[in-house]
Order: sequence, then structure tokens, then C-alpha cells
Amino acid sequence: MRRFAQWKSGVRDGIPIFLGYLAVSFAFGMQAASAGLTWLEATVMSVSNLTSAGQFAALGIIAAGAGYGEMALTQLVVNLRYCLMSCALSQKLDRSYSMRHRFFMAYGITDEVFSLSACREGPLSPYYTYGLISSAMPGWGLGTLLGVLSGTLLPGNVVSALGVALYGMFIAIVVPAAKAQRAVLWVTLITIPVSVGFSYIPALSSGFRIILVTILVAAFAAWRFPIKEVERDVR
Repeated sequence: MRRFAQWKSGVRDGIPIFLGYLAVSFAFGMQAASAGLTWLEATVMSVSNLTSAGQFAALGIIAAGAGYGEMALTQLVVNLRYCLMSCALSQKLDRSYSMRHRFFMAYGITDEVFSLSACREGPLSPYYTYGLISSAMPGWGLGTLLGVLSGTLLPGNVVSALGVALYGMFIAIVVPAAKAQRAVLWVTLITIPVSVGFSYIPALSSGFRIILVTILVAAFAAWRFPIKEVERDVR
């Protein structure tokens, strides 16, 4: 009963994630339809990946006709943060639960799921995280499906107009963080010219541009704005 209560609490807390994912994945679904993916391919991609940045990057690589190696390397770089999130949550997980729960939890660790799980008071029950995933995953998959269907049924000019929602999502993520942290502001300002500069190198595909920009800007941020030991959460 205690496990069910934890799962139910996670489902309840995950409802806002469901609504947010529904809107963002709708934009992904439209982009996937424009890239030539079927509704089944796009939906399976969303349900099996649960990574907005990785999936949007993948669409550019698919549209460019790049190879599997480039796709794998891009996904590794873009999604590497999830490895760190999983390691952090494993330290918070209730010690009474076996290793298999860590593998099941790893499937659904996203930025939002990690944030709510990490903020949970006391030792973390995996069933709470399962509840969050139970809310988040259907929203991401359903939004993708609706977006693909809309992209194939709506007129082209309407789809192009709705595609602006993707850029609105990124602005909504970056602007508040840039206001709160000077490092985020500098990273954002530096990323723009670096990305534009690499776009003028024809030998670089879109996937490798993402990889190089991510590595270079992240290295600069780590050198210029290091996190001091006293600022780290060691719990």
C-alpha cells in the first residue's frame, strides 16, 4: 500500500509535466512529419527516448541523411547530462531497493522528472519516480502523435506558423535562467555566433555542428564559470 501511495503521489505531481510535454511534443510531431517520419515512427521515437533536445537534433540529422555513427555520437553528447542525473538520484534512492529499480528508473529520467525526484524529501522511493514517468511518458507520446497527424492534415502555411512554438519553448527555457544566472546569459550569447560560424563550414553536417558547438561552449563555461565546491549539493 505504501508503494501504491508513492506511485499515486508521483502521478499527481507529474500532471503539470504531462501538460507541458503535450505542448512541446506537439511541435516535435509537426517537425517529424516535415522530416518525412510516419506517425508510428515518430511516436515510437518519443516513447522510447523521452528526450526533447536529442529528438530535435535527430530530426536534423535524419533530414540531412547522415549516418548512424553521427547520430549515435550526437545523442551521446546531447544526452550525457542524463547519466549525471541518474548517478545523483542513485545516491538518494532508498537503500532497501535492489539494483533493478535503478535500471527501470533510468528509462524515464528527464530534466523535469529528475527535478521533482531530487526535491523529494527524505530517501527517494522508486515508485514515486515511476509515478512521474507514468504521467510524463503518455503526454510526450500523445503530443507527438497529435503533432504528426496535424502536420499531415493541416495546410502548409498553418504548420509553418505552429512551428514557431518550438522556438517559443527554447526562449521560455533560456530567458528565465539567463536572468537568474550570469553564466547562462554568457553561454547563450556565445553559442549564437559560434553556431552561426560553424554553419558556414560546408564540410560539417548539422549533427557534427551540434557536437562541436556543445563541446566548445561547455568547455568555455566550465573554464570561465566553474562551480565552487561550497556551491555543490553533496547530500
